[in-house]
Amino acid sequence: MRTLLSIIILIGLWSCKEEAKRTESDLNTSAGTPTETILDSTKTETPILKAPAKSISDLKKELTKKGFQTFDYVDEKTKDTILMQQYFIAFLKRGTVRNQNEEEAARLQKEHLAHLGKMYELGYADISGPFGDDGDIRGITIYNVPTLEMADSLANADPMVKAGRLNIEIHPWWAAKGFHLR
Repeated sequence: MRTLLSIIILIGLWSCKEEAKRTESDLNTSAGTPTETILDSTKTETPILKAPAKSISDLKKELTKKGFQTFDYVDEKTKDTILMQQYFIAFLKRGTVRNQNEEEAARLQKEHLAHLGKMYELGYADISGPFGDDGDIRGITIYNVPTLEMADSLANADPMVKAGRLNIEIHPWWAAKGFHLR
């Protein structure tokens, strides 16, 4: 009888341990991100923890070390310190060489989009897009690089620019760090 009771207790402990493993596994796969955890049957989630934001001073030092131009000011309304960073806005203008056939123009467009995608993925460009009219200025790219020379080099590496379908005109442009389009 004692042996039977010991076996039942061991089976109970083993099954509890297996249930705990399954529950832990289910929590890790069912919670959208590793920092989310389901706590009980009501599916209450813990808050997602974020790393503390860098101070304006630390961000300014980091950008300056990388060669970016910055300045800051205090917003009169909010009393927050706003950090401004210099970016470079490239206007993509209609080029003088537009005699490519339809197939060649389509290939260049595909390569142009791949170039812009690569600039975004590498962190060199923050936003790109065409204008909605059929004017001489075809679109823009905002480069997040420290120098005009670097922005110019990246913009001129675009296959559409190399082929002459687009020309580049670049200007320094200031924007507040951390602000987003709405």
